[in-house]
Amino acid sequence: MAEQLVQIPADTISNIFGNIDENIRALEKNFNVTIDNRSDGLLVTGDPDQADKTAVVLRKLAQVALTGETVTLQHVNYLSSLSADEAKEDVRDLLSDVVCFTKQGKPVRPKTLGQKHYVDMIRKNTLTIGAGPAGTGKTYLAMAMAVQSFKQGNVDRIILTRPAIEAGEKLGFLPGDLQSKIDPYLRPLYDALYEMMGPDAVSRNLERGVIEVAPLAYMRGRTLDHSFIVLDEAQNTTQAQMKMFLTRIGFYSKVVITGDLTQIDLPEGQKSGLRQAVNILKDIEDIGICRFTKQDVVRHPLVQRIVEAYERSEHPEPAHGPWDRKEGGSRK
Repeated sequence: MAEQLVQIPADTISNIFGNIDENIRALEKNFNVTIDNRSDGLLVTGDPDQADKTAVVLRKLAQVALTGETVTLQHVNYLSSLSADEAKEDVRDLLSDVVCFTKQGKPVRPKTLGQKHYVDMIRKNTLTIGAGPAGTGKTYLAMAMAVQSFKQGNVDRIILTRPAIEAGEKLGFLPGDLQSKIDPYLRPLYDALYEMMGPDAVSRNLERGVIEVAPLAYMRGRTLDHSFIVLDEAQNTTQAQMKMFLTRIGFYSKVVITGDLTQIDLPEGQKSGLRQAVNILKDIEDIGICRFTKQDVVRHPLVQRIVEAYERSEHPEPAHGPWDRKEGGSRK
């Protein structure tokens, strides 16, 4: 057993400990150590290697707290999951990169190294593809980048689109006009717009035509210049639809494509256009491809555990033992 004393600014201690000490309890569980609050710092006791890792995370959490950010379990679990090389990154670089502010004045910023890489790719490239599991901020950050680019006058329009595909179920005939039939598919995009711009500003810009939220089918035959275009749920595009969309890109436009290749809802026999695009476009200049992992999940911690469980289910490790089923044999 080893002991390590970590010097932490006194005014950040309560923030680091969290509500009813939940952050410290999670850190103790993650590394199988004990952490005691002493007058001269936090004393970490445990296996030497684990105590060292815990000390690194505590110092990173202090960086978070010093920026005025509220330290959450997401911070604790994410920083705990970093490798030794990744842990050398300065957390302040993440927290200082504010993409935009919501209508309520809340800063929108990347929360993981993967998200920071994604935002930097969008800034650098004309076309960026963000592929990864649910809860990694792919769509939300793309929307934030679109709104910020529009407010700064870098583009004249925001165009948000997604394929109108049911998530594994048939909804049947929906009542109302065409717009009311397609709105349920586009609701997540509206929700993000409302949060960042406010309902009144969104309505005005929709009426003026400078913001457009439409199904992917509406993109056919158009050339989109001076626009920030976000294609969401792109795993549900067919290969023909993806090619059609990619050839809509006009001058002075920026495009972000997002999707989760583990949640394809296309009819049996149809191949995902996103999967094909990731393979075909990976070596083309001015195209960035960001692959998110379960470490980048920023929703409730349970979401990350669900993603991990599905990954294990879909890619089980080979079993070894007397009950293994052998090729040509049988279980007795």
